[in-house]
Amino acid sequence: MKIQTQNYNDVTVVELQGEFTGEFVKPFVDAMTSLVAGGAFGIVLDMSNVAFIDSQCLEQLLWLRDYCHENSRQLKLAGLEENCKKILEITRLFTQFDVYDELAPAVKSFA
Repeated sequence: MKIQTQNYNDVTVVELQGEFTGEFVKPFVDAMTSLVAGGAFGIVLDMSNVAFIDSQCLEQLLWLRDYCHENSRQLKLAGLEENCKKILEITRLFTQFDVYDELAPAVKSFA
């Protein structure tokens, strides 16, 4: 799993690449904690290159949603692959997030 970030004014796009599994929890939490502490108003997780999410990482997405809310930040998900979308729907977590089919509308939604 790789994390790459790109800033667009007060919005940080976090591109995740690979399988989002339990072995990736610590690097993910460390990176997201730094982003929120660094003052990024909005965070968009670009998940267009994530083929799978396991239960530990679903828990981390919920943690990040709550952590952003506690720190007056906004979190949006973009580009979910079909498999990941189905996982979120089956677990009934899809409605817990602000989800966009593509990255550009997610970034523009902060304006």
